Amino acid sequence: MADVIASPSVRKRAAERGVDLAALARDLGRETIGQEDITGAAPAGPAAGAPAADTSHWEVDHAAWGPVREAPMSRFARVAAQNLAAAQALIPAVTHHDRADLTGVEAFRARVREEARAEGVRLTTLAFHVKALARCLRDFERFNASLSADGETLILKDYVHVGIAVDTAHGLMVPVIRDADRKGLLRIAAEIGDLAARAQARKIRPDEMGGASMTISNLGGIGGTAFTPIVNPPELAILGITRTEVVPLWDGEAFRPVPMAPLDLSYDHRVINGADAARFLAAHAGYLADPRRMLV
Repeated sequence: MADVIASPSVRKRAAERGVDLAALARDLGRETIGQEDITGAAPAGPAAGAPAADTSHWEVDHAAWGPVREAPMSRFARVAAQNLAAAQALIPAVTHHDRADLTGVEAFRARVREEARAEGVRLTTLAFHVKALARCLRDFERFNASLSADGETLILKDYVHVGIAVDTAHGLMVPVIRDADRKGLLRIAAEIGDLAARAQARKIRPDEMGGASMTISNLGGIGGTAFTPIVNPPELAILGITRTEVVPLWDGEAFRPVPMAPLDLSYDHRVINGADAARFLAAHAGYLADPRRMLV
């Protein structure tokens, strides 16, 4: 641990959570560890007042049924697993599903494609989702908030930072686009490309992780029609996106082909109710349906 660069407060928190800084540094591929790297670690024991889970029945001799191999979980994966398990166990989460008409987004992308190329930027639909989400987080302040650990205080944020979940060979990483509400589409697209590339190369700095108002988990490049993303505390909600499909929609006179993006919003029901979630996702879809509204 002596070779790991970490502040005294980081070392104290790591000790409290039972996090091996040296092992975590190896898993992340760097020497510097910040608070953001260890906040995902769940407490060593069960939550206060919660009974310990009995997993003894999971201990099965799998080799009795055929050949098996063992592959140890990395420290990075174990920390992530602890956080996900704690979130799933302690947060009463609900997922609301909707979809967004991307006709306007695709038309806008076509108009500015050459401008984006001239600046060396790949303008994907994800940039529009980030911009729309940033506007919604300003419009719905309870979504741009965190609940205190004791559940008694709501911390409302006067900034809008959007996390982007990146699937990497060494696990899921979530770099953050700071002040997304103040940035244009091309700037957001450029940052998405840069952050994703450096996450894949394990070159993300600690200050580029953590502190997100909300995270986007985008499976559109892989597939699927819907899923239920797990809320990433201390955030109160997470937006999932799956592959855009062209579907026939009735316009009152005829069916027309429309590119529709499935949207999945999981949220902490202690703070956000179903009606608010439906309004939030409808607003997000509305910004995408008419992207000019995001630019004024």
